[in-house]
Amino acid sequence: MTKADLVEEISKDTGLSKKDTSIVVNLIIDNICKALAEGDKVELRGFGSFKVKSRKPRRARNPRTGEAVDVPAKLVPYFKASNELKSKVNV
Repeated sequence: MTKADLVEEISKDTGLSKKDTSIVVNLIIDNICKALAEGDKVELRGFGSFKVKSRKPRRARNPRTGEAVDVPAKLVPYFKASNELKSKVNV
């Protein structure tokens, strides 16, 4: 399902226009991104939680040349599904 499909489904269910629904979906996504960028955790009960994890610097290899490459430390977004979501997926 794409974001456009999600907007269409929500629009059908709520009776809102696709334009209004698209604005709401974009605002939700933007606010989740902003919270993660500020280092906050986002928890949506019954769905899951988003947080930022830090990865340590490491040494990797370029698969084409075999040359060793240093990969710097970085922050990565992480999603953990709730037990409720997991049970709905594994029906």
